[in-house]
Amino acid sequence: MANLIVRNVDDRLDRALKERAAQHQRSAEAEHRAILEQALMGTRRRSLAEVLASMPDVGRDDDFERADEGEAAPRVFD
Repeated sequence: MANLIVRNVDDRLDRALKERAAQHQRSAEAEHRAILEQALMGTRRRSLAEVLASMPDVGRDDDFERADEGEAAPRVFD
């Protein structure tokens, strides 16, 4: 595993890192690793099936039926 040394860090950043580490109940070094991992590795991409499964049930199918050209659209938000 590699070591990383960061020099000339502004005092405000050092304080912010230590405060954030305390909020997450870990050391400043562990917080630094977590920030780097999140920033560089990103979040895992979800599959289309996972995205669709996470969508909330927002209504009945007939709420989304297309109105014919001659008909007025139903008022679903009244």
